Amino acid sequence: MTLYPLFLPPKTSCHPFTLFAPSMAVADLNPAYTTDFTNSKISYVSSSARLSHHRRLSFRHRPRSPTPAIRCSVTSDQIQAPVGVDAKDLKQKPECFGVFCLTYDLKAEDQTKSWKKMINVAVSGAAGMISNHLLFKLASGEVFGPDQPIALKLLGSERSFGALEGVAMELEDSLYPLLREVSIGIDPYEVFQDAEWALLIGAKPRGPGMERAGLLDINGQIFAEQGKALNAVASPNVKVMVVGNPCNTNALICLKNAPNIPAKNFHALTRLDENRAKCQLALKAGVFYDKVSNVTIWGNHSTTQVPDFLNAKIHGIPVPEVIRDRKWLEEEFTHMVQTRGGVLIKKWGRSSAASTAVSIVDAIRSLVTPTPEGDWFSTGVYTNGNPYGIAEDIVFSMPCRSNGDGEYEFVKDVLFDDYLRKKIKKSEDELLAEKKCVAHLTGEGIAVCDLPEDTMLPGEV
Repeated sequence: MTLYPLFLPPKTSCHPFTLFAPSMAVADLNPAYTTDFTNSKISYVSSSARLSHHRRLSFRHRPRSPTPAIRCSVTSDQIQAPVGVDAKDLKQKPECFGVFCLTYDLKAEDQTKSWKKMINVAVSGAAGMISNHLLFKLASGEVFGPDQPIALKLLGSERSFGALEGVAMELEDSLYPLLREVSIGIDPYEVFQDAEWALLIGAKPRGPGMERAGLLDINGQIFAEQGKALNAVASPNVKVMVVGNPCNTNALICLKNAPNIPAKNFHALTRLDENRAKCQLALKAGVFYDKVSNVTIWGNHSTTQVPDFLNAKIHGIPVPEVIRDRKWLEEEFTHMVQTRGGVLIKKWGRSSAASTAVSIVDAIRSLVTPTPEGDWFSTGVYTNGNPYGIAEDIVFSMPCRSNGDGEYEFVKDVLFDDYLRKKIKKSEDELLAEKKCVAHLTGEGIAVCDLPEDTMLPGEV
């Protein structure tokens, strides 16, 4: 974890650093060095304990009139408080970034009347493009509400650490009132401490010539380690949203390595697929997409996924009664949703990031706000106890409802026909084969990879 300017925790040594406006010297951070700039001195210490490098950066402001500066000090009782603030009201945090190292406790009356208790949200892959869109939505109150203070705990890699610092700096500069704390690091055992939500975005993309089995193994190791870390240090009831692909099986690996966390708390993101399906149905019917409801994505987040038009509705009317072209529904519509990500890459030159971030927001909000009467949403969840006859012990996207408390229940009033059953079975078979392929990561013995076919992810070409 990183201790970053402007403030330091107790008993941390300090070195002078003077900031000038409008420009500032920026150092490339490499282990174990001291660099001198004009008017500045940065001292950086690195150790390789466990997985992370522990970094200490100390900045001291040049005093500017008329506002006195807050200077770093050896002990917390020597910290100088800003004008008008009693030093006893300052709250020190042991691991933090920049301005978030020192905040002020809300008065008890404000906490009870207008503010909720702060929640801890951990995000992996925090320096990536998806997170670059998502983090600011989280900080603004768009996700958990305008009265919900939040602490962001950002996980990156050693390679991305500089970019991670840049993200934290932008969060600083955005002055979000609800964003009370930010911490960054590369060790999940530190970053996931007390996390109540864990958004696991970081994963290795599938490279040229890489088989799906190879991707399952490489990313599976990442999610096995993150599952162990969540099990060890996160809140016992942490809600986990797995975005990194292959997300269904990565979620299964993660939950198998976190036996102390309820399996039902793990989700694989299929909300972007649902949003894409709603858009295509709206376009075909000539309506705005807010008129489309009850859309389900069944199965795996791959090209075997099943966008369900049988149970979907437009203006409350079953889609097959509004769009009477069954051939289009079974062929063009289904194919468009399954391959939309790949088409976007060809047009845009990179995979979807903004729309993925929006879908993560939608997925979380579906769990923290009550589901509208008669509607439902799609999420990849653990199949044990499902009412649809789906094989147990896999993570499968299904229709769910929520009371807004972070929990969910399966939707029971769902129709099936032979076409839908057949398509669901294909995706189920793929996930069962993937499960065997990662048995060495779930504690179920030796892995045997015999995938039905080398299907692509929606974001691949």
